[in-house]
Amino acid sequence: MARHVAATGGEVAAEFQEIESGKRADRPQLAAALAACRAQRATLLIAKLDRLARNARFLLGVVEGSGEGVVFCDLPTVPPGPVGKFLVTQMAAVAELEAGLISQRTRAALAMAKARGVVLGNPRLRAGTPDQARAAAAVKQRLSRAHAADVLPYVEAAKRAGATTLRELAAALTARAYRRRPAGVPGTRCR
Repeated sequence: MARHVAATGGEVAAEFQEIESGKRADRPQLAAALAACRAQRATLLIAKLDRLARNARFLLGVVEGSGEGVVFCDLPTVPPGPVGKFLVTQMAAVAELEAGLISQRTRAALAMAKARGVVLGNPRLRAGTPDQARAAAAVKQRLSRAHAADVLPYVEAAKRAGATTLRELAAALTARAYRRRPAGVPGTRCR
């Protein structure tokens, strides 16, 4: 992406990294990126078309919902306008077909393995003891407290700056490029 920005003489106004699956339609970082593009009349730069979505309808919604358009680094020569929209639609349809075929082959391979008597999943996986459950809960609670302690200075700074509602606090955290830590992952993702 940096190579593409340098080649076009542009500059990066904001950077968003989505951690949600491409299968999901509710993508908070994508929504924030689209809102930023509309507000700044900027172009949305996407690393790879098939990493964004493998659903043609969803992809067209993203293309039409951006500010000044969308550029895919893996398709740098797509022209703007209706021809470009047509080409992106075709590429999205191919990506959707590929996702469907992969899913179909995976299901067939699992069914064949099961028919041969292969035990699917982790055969050694057993339910934990009550002591293990308490220990896991304690670790989760410790991680949550550590995360809360990491976020607190940002929340307090936003309150000092005038944020009073949850929406304003969320906007302030987003403006600082704060990303919610995925469940079960230690550490924080504040920058």
